[in-house]
Amino acid sequence: MFALGEDGMRRELHVESCWAHKERVVLKFSGTDSIDDAEALVGCEIQVPRAERRELEAGAAYVGDLVGCEVIVSGAAVDGDARAIGSVADVQFGAGEAPLLVVREAKRELLIPLAQEYIRLLDVAGKRIELELPEGMLELDAPLSKEEKEAQKGA
Repeated sequence: MFALGEDGMRRELHVESCWAHKERVVLKFSGTDSIDDAEALVGCEIQVPRAERRELEAGAAYVGDLVGCEVIVSGAAVDGDARAIGSVADVQFGAGEAPLLVVREAKRELLIPLAQEYIRLLDVAGKRIELELPEGMLELDAPLSKEEKEAQKGA
Protein backbone atom coordinates (compact mmCIF):
# COMPACT_ATOMS: atom_id res chain seq x y z
CA MET A 1 0.00 0.00 0.00
CA PHE A 2 1.22 3.49 -0.81
CA ALA A 3 0.34 7.04 0.19
CA LEU A 4 0.61 9.63 -2.55
CA GLY A 5 0.92 13.10 -1.05
CA GLU A 6 -0.22 16.39 -2.53
CA ASP A 7 3.47 17.12 -3.16
CA GLY A 8 3.70 14.00 -5.38
CA MET A 9 5.84 12.11 -2.87
CA ARG A 10 5.03 8.41 -2.59
CA ARG A 11 5.50 6.57 0.71
CA GLU A 12 5.16 2.85 1.24
CA LEU A 13 2.78 2.00 4.08
CA HIS A 14 2.03 -1.19 5.97
CA VAL A 15 -1.18 -1.57 7.95
CA GLU A 16 -0.35 -2.61 11.50
CA SER A 17 -3.93 -2.71 12.74
CA CYS A 18 -7.38 -1.29 12.04
CA TRP A 19 -10.63 -0.73 13.94
CA ALA A 20 -14.05 0.88 13.55
CA HIS A 21 -14.63 4.27 15.16
CA LYS A 22 -17.82 6.36 14.74
CA GLU A 23 -18.85 4.63 11.49
CA ARG A 24 -15.35 4.99 10.00
CA VAL A 25 -12.35 2.73 9.74
CA VAL A 26 -9.14 3.82 11.46
CA LEU A 27 -5.89 2.47 10.06
CA LYS A 28 -2.70 2.26 12.13
CA PHE A 29 0.37 2.21 9.88
CA SER A 30 3.75 0.85 10.95
CA GLY A 31 6.07 3.69 11.87
CA THR A 32 3.21 6.13 12.38
CA ASP A 33 3.29 6.34 16.15
CA SER A 34 2.05 9.82 16.98
CA ILE A 35 -0.59 12.34 15.95
CA ASP A 36 2.16 14.37 14.26
CA ASP A 37 3.19 11.32 12.21
CA ALA A 38 -0.45 10.70 11.24
CA GLU A 39 -1.08 14.36 10.33
CA ALA A 40 1.66 14.06 7.70
CA LEU A 41 -0.71 11.68 5.87
CA VAL A 42 -3.71 14.06 5.83
CA GLY A 43 -4.73 14.73 2.24
CA CYS A 44 -2.80 11.76 0.87
CA GLU A 45 -4.34 9.36 -1.58
CA ILE A 46 -4.03 5.75 -0.43
CA GLN A 47 -3.21 3.37 -3.29
CA VAL A 48 -3.38 -0.40 -3.15
CA PRO A 49 -1.54 -2.32 -5.90
CA ARG A 50 -3.88 -4.39 -8.09
CA ALA A 51 -2.22 -7.62 -6.98
CA GLU A 52 -3.09 -6.82 -3.34
CA ARG A 53 -6.70 -5.77 -3.90
CA ARG A 54 -9.52 -7.80 -2.46
CA GLU A 55 -11.99 -9.22 -4.93
CA LEU A 56 -15.25 -7.27 -4.90
CA GLU A 57 -18.78 -8.58 -4.98
CA ALA A 58 -20.61 -8.63 -8.31
CA GLY A 59 -21.68 -5.18 -9.47
CA ALA A 60 -19.02 -3.36 -7.41
CA ALA A 61 -15.92 -1.64 -8.80
CA TYR A 62 -12.86 0.16 -7.60
CA VAL A 63 -12.90 3.88 -8.43
CA GLY A 64 -9.58 3.61 -10.26
CA ASP A 65 -11.12 0.99 -12.55
CA LEU A 66 -13.97 3.33 -13.52
CA VAL A 67 -11.64 6.08 -14.72
CA GLY A 68 -11.16 5.77 -18.47
CA CYS A 69 -14.36 3.79 -19.06
CA GLU A 70 -16.40 4.83 -22.08
CA VAL A 71 -19.92 5.89 -21.07
CA ILE A 72 -22.79 4.80 -23.32
CA VAL A 73 -26.21 6.35 -22.63
CA SER A 74 -29.64 5.16 -23.72
CA GLY A 75 -33.18 5.97 -22.68
CA ALA A 76 -35.20 9.18 -22.58
CA ALA A 77 -32.07 11.32 -22.05
CA VAL A 78 -31.01 10.61 -25.66
CA ASP A 79 -34.43 9.92 -27.24
CA GLY A 80 -33.94 6.17 -26.85
CA ASP A 81 -30.94 5.87 -29.20
CA ALA A 82 -27.83 4.62 -27.39
CA ARG A 83 -24.76 6.77 -27.91
CA ALA A 84 -21.31 7.26 -26.44
CA ILE A 85 -21.08 10.55 -24.54
CA GLY A 86 -17.47 10.51 -23.32
CA SER A 87 -15.22 8.79 -20.84
CA VAL A 88 -14.95 8.85 -17.04
CA ALA A 89 -12.29 11.33 -15.94
CA ASP A 90 -12.94 11.12 -12.20
CA VAL A 91 -15.43 10.01 -9.56
CA GLN A 92 -16.77 12.41 -6.89
CA PHE A 93 -18.27 11.43 -3.55
CA GLY A 94 -20.34 13.29 -1.00
CA ALA A 95 -22.89 14.97 -3.27
CA GLY A 96 -25.61 12.43 -2.52
CA GLU A 97 -26.25 8.75 -2.08
CA ALA A 98 -24.63 7.74 -5.39
CA PRO A 99 -21.12 8.74 -6.46
CA LEU A 100 -20.92 11.09 -9.44
CA LEU A 101 -19.11 10.08 -12.60
CA VAL A 102 -17.21 13.05 -14.04
CA VAL A 103 -17.62 12.36 -17.77
CA ARG A 104 -15.64 14.42 -20.25
CA GLU A 105 -17.49 15.04 -23.46
CA ALA A 106 -15.94 16.87 -26.41
CA LYS A 107 -16.65 20.39 -25.10
CA ARG A 108 -18.02 19.95 -21.61
CA GLU A 109 -17.90 17.96 -18.41
CA LEU A 110 -20.97 16.06 -17.22
CA LEU A 111 -21.72 14.90 -13.68
CA ILE A 112 -23.80 11.71 -13.79
CA PRO A 113 -24.91 9.77 -10.71
CA LEU A 114 -23.72 6.17 -10.77
CA ALA A 115 -27.02 5.04 -9.27
CA GLN A 116 -27.98 1.37 -9.43
CA GLU A 117 -31.29 2.15 -11.15
CA TYR A 118 -29.43 3.73 -14.12
CA ILE A 119 -26.79 1.02 -14.63
CA ARG A 120 -27.42 -1.41 -17.48
CA LEU A 121 -23.83 -2.67 -17.81
CA LEU A 122 -20.72 -2.09 -15.71
CA ASP A 123 -17.81 -3.77 -17.49
CA VAL A 124 -14.58 -2.43 -15.99
CA ALA A 125 -12.47 -5.07 -17.76
CA GLY A 126 -13.90 -3.90 -21.10
CA LYS A 127 -13.76 -0.24 -19.95
CA ARG A 128 -17.48 0.28 -20.71
CA ILE A 129 -20.38 1.63 -18.65
CA GLU A 130 -23.90 1.60 -20.10
CA LEU A 131 -26.49 3.79 -18.41
CA GLU A 132 -30.19 4.34 -19.08
CA LEU A 133 -30.88 7.91 -18.01
CA PRO A 134 -34.12 9.84 -17.56
CA GLU A 135 -35.07 12.77 -19.76
CA GLY A 136 -33.19 15.95 -18.93
CA MET A 137 -30.33 14.26 -17.06
CA LEU A 138 -27.67 15.31 -19.58
CA GLU A 139 -28.93 18.90 -19.66
CA LEU A 140 -28.47 19.48 -15.91
CA ASP A 141 -24.87 20.61 -16.40
CA ALA A 142 -25.37 22.10 -19.86
CA PRO A 143 -24.06 25.62 -20.42
CA LEU A 144 -26.68 28.36 -20.46
CA SER A 145 -28.13 29.36 -23.82
CA LYS A 146 -27.80 32.95 -25.03
CA GLU A 147 -31.41 33.59 -23.99
CA GLU A 148 -30.86 32.12 -20.50
CA LYS A 149 -27.78 34.31 -20.01
CA GLU A 150 -29.74 37.41 -21.00
CA ALA A 151 -32.59 36.45 -18.65
CA GLN A 152 -30.12 36.09 -15.76
CA LYS A 153 -28.64 39.52 -16.44
CA GLY A 154 -32.11 41.07 -16.31
CA ALA A 155 -33.08 39.35 -13.05
